Amino acid sequence: MTGRLIAFFVAVVLAWASPVWAGPVEWVEVPATEAGQQWWDRGSVRADRTGLRTVLSRFTPAVEDGESQRRGSLYVMQIDCAQQLYRDKQVNGIPRFQADWQAAGSDDLIVSVIDAVCDAPLTS
Repeated sequence: MTGRLIAFFVAVVLAWASPVWAGPVEWVEVPATEAGQQWWDRGSVRADRTGLRTVLSRFTPAVEDGESQRRGSLYVMQIDCAQQLYRDKQVNGIPRFQADWQAAGSDDLIVSVIDAVCDAPLTS
């Protein structure tokens, strides 16, 4: 019984996430900041029936002096272009159910991603 429940959960997560990754990956880098680098995938931009957009993005933190390159993270972001808000629906493939909406504030990487994704044409 437990195995079937886990298989069902995995199938639901994959079915929910698959439309975001359908299509070729075309990373677009936004201007780097002291915090690091961020890219968004032009081929993953989608709008839902309420007009909210989703996009696959990745972030790599800046390397501090004497530090080795740190691992980056992949995000599925949901963006409300009208209010300039975002929330991370997935982080490294793990769903974040009921993620809170956030304002980009002074995070120039997030501001740049929101602006670029909201201006991008939707993929079919």
